[in-house]
Amino acid sequence: MRKCIGCNEMKNKKEMLRILRTTEGSIVLDATGRQNGRGAYLCRSSECLKKAIKSRGIERSLKMAVPPEIYENLEKEMEQLEQN
Repeated sequence: MRKCIGCNEMKNKKEMLRILRTTEGSIVLDATGRQNGRGAYLCRSSECLKKAIKSRGIERSLKMAVPPEIYENLEKEMEQLEQN
């Protein structure tokens, strides 16, 4: 079980997306859930992403400042996932 950084609900790990800070310091969506780095979990909805951005949950969980371009990329990737 993992906690969503947007809505704070506990859900099964397989039902959630993992946002990852890699060892190089970049931030990506980890589709496999197995890449090395510090991760934060998020429900598969754009609402939870918006809540996490507003509350700075991503920055707290990854322990680093997140540039606006990264948020834009995450929103685009989330929209693609919701369409599939």
